[in-house]
Amino acid sequence: MSFEGFELIYSYSRKQAIEDGVLIDVTDQANETGFKVPVAISDHLYNGYIVPPDGLDCEGQSISGRLHDVLLMTFYAAKVRWDGERVYFEVLFLMGEGPRFEKVQCVAVVGPGDEGEPVLTICLPEDE
Repeated sequence: MSFEGFELIYSYSRKQAIEDGVLIDVTDQANETGFKVPVAISDHLYNGYIVPPDGLDCEGQSISGRLHDVLLMTFYAAKVRWDGERVYFEVLFLMGEGPRFEKVQCVAVVGPGDEGEPVLTICLPEDE
C-alpha cells in the first residue's frame, strides 16, 4: 500500500510518549532480566499496578520488586507462547491487606520504534 499524495496530519513518537509519561521506559531493568530490545510499560499498568497501593510497603511490596515480577512474567510468557508479535499473560498483584489479590491480564507487543528498530511495550489489553 502506498501513501504517496497523503498528507500526514499528526504523529506521536515513542520518545514523545515517554517524555509525556504515557509510557515509562524500563529498558535498564529489562536488560537485567534478559531483554535485548528497549522496553516500556504503559502508564496505566505502571501507576495502577507496578506502583504498590499505600500501606503495602510493610508487606514487602515495592516498585522495583513488582516491576521485576512483571518483567520476569513477560520474559517467560514470551519464551513459551510468543506468536511473533505479542503475548498475553497474567500477573497476580497484592492490592490490599487481607490479603487482597488482583489477577491482571497484560500484553507484551513488539513493534517498530521511532527509527524502525524493534521495541517492546508491556501494557494492559485496553492500552494496545
